[in-house]
Amino acid sequence: MTPGGNLVWASPWAFSLLALVPVLAWRLAGSGTVAAVRFPGVSLLRQVGRPVRSSKGRARLGLLLLGWTALVVALARPQLAKDTEVVKSSGIDILIALDVSRSMLAEDFTIGGKRASRIDAVKQLTEEFLENRSSDRIGMIAFAGRPYLVSPLTLNLEWLKENLKRIRIGMVEDGTAIGSAIASATRRLGENTDAHTRIIVLLTDGDNNAGQISPNTAAEAARALGIKIYTICAGTQGYVDIPVKDMFGNTVYQKVLVSVDESQTRKVAEIGGGKFYRATDSAALKGIFEDINKLEKVPIETQRSRHFRDLFHWPLAFGLGCIVAALGWAFTLGRKLP
Repeated sequence: MTPGGNLVWASPWAFSLLALVPVLAWRLAGSGTVAAVRFPGVSLLRQVGRPVRSSKGRARLGLLLLGWTALVVALARPQLAKDTEVVKSSGIDILIALDVSRSMLAEDFTIGGKRASRIDAVKQLTEEFLENRSSDRIGMIAFAGRPYLVSPLTLNLEWLKENLKRIRIGMVEDGTAIGSAIASATRRLGENTDAHTRIIVLLTDGDNNAGQISPNTAAEAARALGIKIYTICAGTQGYVDIPVKDMFGNTVYQKVLVSVDESQTRKVAEIGGGKFYRATDSAALKGIFEDINKLEKVPIETQRSRHFRDLFHWPLAFGLGCIVAALGWAFTLGRKLP
C-alpha cells in the first residue's frame, strides 16, 4: 500500500461557480453597515446619518464571500485517494536452516574488502536473498547441537530480517546437527500449508556430529512430502582462524581444524531433488543465493485498487459557519439603533 494519499476532485466543474465571486462582491458592496435613522433639518444629525459603509460591513462581506468559496470547494467534492497494491503469495514456501556452530566464527570471508566471519557473511547475503523473495512465505531455523526456531513462515519481510539480525553463536549447545535441522525444517514446512512448492535451503560448514537423526533419513522424509532441499557448504577446509578472548579480554585468533564432508551434503541435495553448492568466499556464496533465486521463481499475481475518502464536509462546515456568522453579525452586532 502506498503511504499517504492524493487529493482529487470528484466534481471539478463546480469551480466554475467561483466566477460569481466578483459579481456577488459587486452586488453586496453596498450592503455595509449604515445609520439606521436620518434626522432631517439638523445638519449635525444629517452628517451622522450619512450612508457610509463601515469596516464591519466590509468584514461581513468578506465572510459571505469566503463562505461562498468554501461551499464551492465542498461542491467540487475533494477526496483523498489511496492506491492499494496487494501482492499475493507466489505459492512458494522456503525454510532457511543456518548453521550457528562455533566454527561459523571462522574469519575466512570478506565483507566490503574487510575480513569477516562466516556467520556475518551468511547473514548479510541471506538478507539480500530475502529482498528478492518478498512474495514468498519464508521461515528460518538456526542449528548447532540442536535446531531452534528463528521465525515461522511469514510474508513479513522486515520482521524476518530483524529476527535474522538477532542470531548469535552460542545460543544453544555446540555441534552440527544437520539431520535434526532438516527434520525440523520439514516439520515447519508441513504445517498448514497449501504451497505448491516447498524448499529447504540448508547452509552448514561442518560434518553432522550431533542429533539423533541422520541427514539422509531426514532428507528422505522431506522428499516423501514433496519438499526440495538445496545444500550449501560454506568456508574453507583445514585450519581456520577463530577469534577468542585471552585472559586480559583482548581478541586473539586460534587455529582450529575444520572438516567438511561434502559427500554428505551432496547426498542430501540429491535425495531432496535440489542442488549442492560449495562456497569458499563471499562472491561464491552470493552467486549461490542468486542461482537459487533464479531457479525457484513463479509469476506473481498483483491486485491494484483505489479507495476514496470524502473530505467535502470540512469545507461545507466552514462555509456554512462563515455565512451563519455573517448573517448573525448583520442581525445583532451589525445592527444600529436610532
